[in-house]
Amino acid sequence: MTHTLTAPCSYQEDIKKSRFAAYAAPVSSVDEAMRFFAEHSDFEATHNCWAYRIGQEYRFNDDGEPGGTAGRPILQAIEGQDMDRVAVLVVRWYGGIKLGAGGLVRAYGGCAANCLRLGDRTEIVDLATVTCTCGFADLALLKSRLVQAGAVISQEDFNEDGVALCFTVPRSVAGDLEVTVANITRGRSAWDVVS
Repeated sequence: MTHTLTAPCSYQEDIKKSRFAAYAAPVSSVDEAMRFFAEHSDFEATHNCWAYRIGQEYRFNDDGEPGGTAGRPILQAIEGQDMDRVAVLVVRWYGGIKLGAGGLVRAYGGCAANCLRLGDRTEIVDLATVTCTCGFADLALLKSRLVQAGAVISQEDFNEDGVALCFTVPRSVAGDLEVTVANITRGRSAWDVVS
């Protein structure tokens, strides 16, 4: 079960005199993630390290920390909590004590994980976009069954033959719903999964 954040969140802690501040937010595109990093980075800080995961796309940045000690642990924190469509930035102000590679991995990954734990989350439901048609006589019952299945109707177009509906529905129930629609309309409906 994959989750995303419902709203931005933050977390801060001091580790051996270095201050770490983590900022996390739900994002739906790479551009949105990069805007989030630009808006929350502190260019007076020593390092602004980040990672995001959006479906199969992911990226991370160590921003001058030794390779693999900052961005990758942030990404691992995202993946370790089964999160998706999330961007996490961890800002570090160096306090004069070196943490070593293991210490950096624990600090960046731990700060990111704590930030994500504090955030409100919601399950990501894979939605299918469907168009279907039906006659006027079947519309009320059909709409009732769509709502029961968790569908959200985004468009209704009326014509002389009936109604064309466009809606989103959880992909896990789309197949059963197609059978239900065919039964309601006695096979006279058109059904097309757009995406």
